[in-house]
Amino acid sequence: MPDATARFPYQDPTLAPAARARDLVSRMSIEDKAGTMFLSIVSVGPVDEPNTMFGLPSLASLAINHRLTHLYVIGDANDSREFAQWVNSAQELALRSGLGIPITFSTDPRHGFVDNPAASALSSMFSLWPESIGLAALRSPELVERFADIVRQEYVSVGLRSALHPQIDVATEPRWARAGATFGEDAGLTTELAAAYVRGLQGEKLGSSSVSAMAKHFPGGGPQKDGEDPHFTYGKEQVYPGGNFRSHLEPFIAAIDAGVASMMPYYGMPVGTEYEEVGFAFNKAIVTDLLRTQLGFDGVVCTDFGLLTDIEILGAPMPAKAWGLETKTRQERIVRLLDAGVDQFGGEMCTEELVTAVRLGRVPESRLDESVVRLLTQKIELGLFEHPLADEEQAVTIAGNDSFVAEGAAAQRASMTLLSNTERDGVPTLPTTGAVKVYAENIDISSEADWTQVDSVEDADLAVLHISAPFEPRGPGFELFFHAGSLEFTPEEQARLRGICETVPTVIDITLDRAAVLGDLVDHAAAIVADYGASDAARLDVLTGRAKPQGRLPFDLPSSMEAVRNSREDTPFDTESPTFRFGHGLRYTD
Repeated sequence: MPDATARFPYQDPTLAPAARARDLVSRMSIEDKAGTMFLSIVSVGPVDEPNTMFGLPSLASLAINHRLTHLYVIGDANDSREFAQWVNSAQELALRSGLGIPITFSTDPRHGFVDNPAASALSSMFSLWPESIGLAALRSPELVERFADIVRQEYVSVGLRSALHPQIDVATEPRWARAGATFGEDAGLTTELAAAYVRGLQGEKLGSSSVSAMAKHFPGGGPQKDGEDPHFTYGKEQVYPGGNFRSHLEPFIAAIDAGVASMMPYYGMPVGTEYEEVGFAFNKAIVTDLLRTQLGFDGVVCTDFGLLTDIEILGAPMPAKAWGLETKTRQERIVRLLDAGVDQFGGEMCTEELVTAVRLGRVPESRLDESVVRLLTQKIELGLFEHPLADEEQAVTIAGNDSFVAEGAAAQRASMTLLSNTERDGVPTLPTTGAVKVYAENIDISSEADWTQVDSVEDADLAVLHISAPFEPRGPGFELFFHAGSLEFTPEEQARLRGICETVPTVIDITLDRAAVLGDLVDHAAAIVADYGASDAARLDVLTGRAKPQGRLPFDLPSSMEAVRNSREDTPFDTESPTFRFGHGLRYTD
């Protein structure tokens, strides 16, 4: 029975979401439709003030002047209540405007340790977990689904309803800077965990308590030429020397089977394949023929951010990532993306270009209708028309509650991987026992009652060093956030670490945001532990035996850069004689 209080059919919750969406589209101007098709960036703060740091207009301007109803959130609030209040102030503004379409707020991952404005945010509001690569180290679809369900609950509580994750690329190229946000090198494991992640965010189907998942980066962003990332001009080529295009598709097929709501193609352009050498989002054979027709995906396709407009980020030029179409205008790129089958333009706000393209006859308005119906159907399925506001009390109760925090901390500890553990006088180095004098680097050991911190290696019984996986700093600006290039330590750092190991028994804890070449540290360190994002408290629990490392490597650790350079970018487990194999992980003896 129709809802008598509904003024228009699109406001009637008793009607099917697609029917409501079609009714709403019939009432929208070209400007309204164009606004729906852009996912722009907004920062947390007063809704009527621009963000001068990032050169962004105010949220009010985006919602009213550009008609945007999908916004990607950067930044954080002081606490979950404040964040929910900010979301609600924005929703109230949107509901008073035009047709009263609520905003869908989206975000990159906010539950890990990496803070990269292009990929993830370190948030103080939520429980803290290892990065996705650490979840992969635990090999548990049940844990991944539980993690994603907690993410769902925490997001919904503060008003975030769309996740620009999971990232389900298969990380077959060890140098790639984004491997840490994947589930590792094995397509089978990634496929299993991808489906679990989607179920945890969305449930069995998209509904009013769901967060819509956007799987990325179709058709698999792992096989980057020389491991360089296509955010940058020197990384735009994606290659398949091993002929493994299909295996990189497997996780996306699983995500589609699990009902994933949205899909994001990557920036890269395929080189040396049957496909045209243009970026994947511009590629009709990829988006329409492969994704939609062959694989049967009928959800939203949103581009990765910044395919249309040349900008400047952190003082450095950032050209539009329209690889293969660099000489085209913004409007020409829009037309090409729509012809390819894309529904939404990520990280852009040039709605006037789309409006002009329609008025000039370069894009039929019916093509906009097709995408806007998809986008609005998803918004309606999420229940945003009936419940646009976050519950501020639930935000306080749910986001970052003690139970979720404890589960995240347990996962940090469990995911840690014991790579080596030598014996002294028949006793393994780890876990440590009894009173020891410890020389520590990059780890706070002040809470450890049995440890006395000393300032020099020579005075110590044990050295505990927390180090990051090696990388070559790039720059300026945006590139600084991407750990790329060589996986080897510099000769100077290798010698320094070896010198400590030769002076005192040394435990090395290395954070693996991608693979690392450990070199002769394996022969000199008393023990080596890998983590994938962990607090110092979690590290100390593992080193002292209060918790046991349970992780297994989610990728091979290559023996040398020569082996990496000789491997094929699209082929898993392809470096010669790796130091440690995928699945390696020692255990403490009971």
